[in-house]
Amino acid sequence: MAAVPMRLPKVRKAVGPSVPRGGEKHLVVPGDTITADTGYMRGHGTYVADEKLIASVAGAVERVNKLLCVTPLRSRYNGEVGDIVVGRITEVQQKRWKVETNSRLDSVLLLSSMNLPGGELRRRSAEDELAMRDYLQEGDLISAEVQSVFSDGAASLHTRSLKYGKLGQGVLVQVSPSLVKRQKTHFHDLPCGASVILGNNGYIWIYPTPEQKDEEAGGFTTNLEPVPLSDREVISRLRNCIVALVTQKLMLFDTSILYCYEASLPHQIKDILKPEVMEEIVLETRQKLLNLEG
Repeated sequence: MAAVPMRLPKVRKAVGPSVPRGGEKHLVVPGDTITADTGYMRGHGTYVADEKLIASVAGAVERVNKLLCVTPLRSRYNGEVGDIVVGRITEVQQKRWKVETNSRLDSVLLLSSMNLPGGELRRRSAEDELAMRDYLQEGDLISAEVQSVFSDGAASLHTRSLKYGKLGQGVLVQVSPSLVKRQKTHFHDLPCGASVILGNNGYIWIYPTPEQKDEEAGGFTTNLEPVPLSDREVISRLRNCIVALVTQKLMLFDTSILYCYEASLPHQIKDILKPEVMEEIVLETRQKLLNLEG
């Protein structure tokens, strides 16, 4: 009979907030009065009643000059131009693909907004339209950039750079979009031997760092060779570290993921998901981040 691990209850340490010192967020719930000052402008997540600015959603109050808005703690992804997203093809239509990107409406990738194999910059022909399913088909994962946002909130994507395209071997982790920190780049080759794409839409792709980029493929030829055990172990450890950070509500960016990975090394991969181990490595990660800021 297989042994079953058992853990005794213990008093858990109080874990501090993940925001920087002096950066406590003002949290509100629907109906809370944000301010009675009439000099402020109403932003998303707020409404005016009795000359007071009141929250319409639960979240953190954000202020930009005289504009006040409430960012929901949990919500669907709302696309913004320039965002990096990871999505899954759901439908092949005429001259376009529908892409599921964790938002209220499916995003759109136009045939004219992608690199063709070989990187040709030319007008799309009828032959290209007939071959659309050869490039991308239902179920394929892609990385892309938000090119524009329609009036109904749906996003239009493009993959006109060789860093975007079809995703091959790797692991997809779904988290809340609010936990992905906005940075200049969301493509990171980590020194542990794996790479991550931190999608602004909350989809995170972990994959083996490629030795070289095939520029002739236009981003649509994937490597389906077996992944070595050592790479699979690194990817699995990174995946569990990201789950630990999300469980403890710590922001996800390259430094926090790397610090968490280093803190997890004394533990086995499967043990990272144990609550007490999770708290221990995330607490160490948070301390390193605070020391970095200090």
